[in-house]
Amino acid sequence: MADTGILIVGVGGQGTLLSSRILGEVALYSGFDVKVSEVHGMAQRGGSVVTHVRFGKRVYSPLVGIGQADFILAFEKLEALRWAGYLKKGGMIIANARQIPPIPVTLGLQKYPEDIDGILSGAATTHMVDASKIASDCGSPRSVNMVLLGVLASRLDFEKELWLKVIRETVPQNTVEINTEAFSRGYEFLQG
Repeated sequence: MADTGILIVGVGGQGTLLSSRILGEVALYSGFDVKVSEVHGMAQRGGSVVTHVRFGKRVYSPLVGIGQADFILAFEKLEALRWAGYLKKGGMIIANARQIPPIPVTLGLQKYPEDIDGILSGAATTHMVDASKIASDCGSPRSVNMVLLGVLASRLDFEKELWLKVIRETVPQNTVEINTEAFSRGYEFLQG
């Protein structure tokens, strides 16, 4: 079996690192060799964050190369566009429909690109998810990461119960219920 490469991208504070940790644990519990590499320069200031997750029978490099990602899980649309070149032919983009303008845009130095949805859909199978609304409906706008992770999980070959077990073991105890509900709502998103 060839290894699977996933980029989890977003901006600082969105929970990309927690999501990559959960994904890595699920793959590890399933008997795969797992490599996780985090790059988060200005993450605490709302800067770009990318995590490379690779798993398979034997994985030698922690980084997903250009044109090698099976999935891009994007917590913000512009980040999906920024990293789209890493997606392999036949890969899939799962992105939050929400826009979070980067600092140069908020300062008026640059414009937020138009028609990101159209550009991404023209390049690959793309699922735009209003994860912010789903998370809010679950009771916590901060659980966007769990919604998106649920959508991704529904496309991978790991049992849903294993995902829920790892989430329960990983998130703070007082957030288990909201996070598992958000994950389950995401998991069901593409089922309908």
